[in-house]
Amino acid sequence: MDITANTPAPPPPATRTTGGGTVTRPGDRIFSGLSRGSGILLLVIMGAIAAFLTIRAVNAISKDQGNFFTTFEWNATANPPVFGIAVLAYGTIVSSIIAMIIAVPIAVGIALFISHYAPRRLASPFAYVIDLLAAVPSIVYGLWGALFLVPHLQGLNLWLDHYLGWTVIFDQSNPGTAARSLFTVGILLAIMILPIITNVSREVFRQVPRANEEAALALGATRWEVIRLSVLPFARSGIISASMLGLGRALGETMAVATVLSASPVLSARILDPVGGTFAQNIAAKFNEANDFGRDALIASGLVLFVITLLVNGAARLIIARRKEYSGANA
Repeated sequence: MDITANTPAPPPPATRTTGGGTVTRPGDRIFSGLSRGSGILLLVIMGAIAAFLTIRAVNAISKDQGNFFTTFEWNATANPPVFGIAVLAYGTIVSSIIAMIIAVPIAVGIALFISHYAPRRLASPFAYVIDLLAAVPSIVYGLWGALFLVPHLQGLNLWLDHYLGWTVIFDQSNPGTAARSLFTVGILLAIMILPIITNVSREVFRQVPRANEEAALALGATRWEVIRLSVLPFARSGIISASMLGLGRALGETMAVATVLSASPVLSARILDPVGGTFAQNIAAKFNEANDFGRDALIASGLVLFVITLLVNGAARLIIARRKEYSGANA
């Protein structure tokens, strides 16, 4: 019996070789052209955004009577205008760092629980709930933060001030005041970026070759040793990418921060004090009442946030590129 009779024919190659050289099929040429065009269009849009922000920012900074990078005050509608981003940059970076410190370990732990510990009947609904958290609008988080989180954090703030106030960071100038601070903003941002980091990390953990885990188990490794030696090294670049996605949202979050934070032009190392501000919160709070020049000044601050985001993503790519043995699968 000829067993080759029922063997399906292999698919036609994407290219074929003729006497005049290699010829690509029309469908592949169209797909290649569309992909290349999409990439070029994205670069053009990014360049247009950068050009618009730069033009408007230069117009504002040239008329600023203060130092744009070191001035604490933001009064772009004054005559003469005086404004700077020192407080805004500090508040944005500090609140984002707090959010990352809280969210990343918890998100990775949840992702590992769903992918390697929880039974299937529990993992699926648990992952579905995490997915739903990512779909909650920012204003809902902001209202929840203002009405629930702020009142319930006063006790934690008093505890931190009492036992860790010697660090200055957790020293509260006026104990018992409302918890509308960068620390509260950081906690709220951590809750908001938690589903993003969890979902991406979970998918990365699922891509770990099963043979790697089975080999570790065959050598007598415990479940934690399998995760530490096989899963986490393989998924390191993916975890970094997931963290950068979460950090991008934390840096640019607007409505939730504006609802919770009591902004003021004061730069303080005490993260429990109701002072400070962020780029996005300042833009949302000042945009409606600003004149044309004031909007140019806000656009200038938006340009700084744009640059910070690009630098963060660039740094993440450099970290991933240093680990090429993992970046091909997860970056």
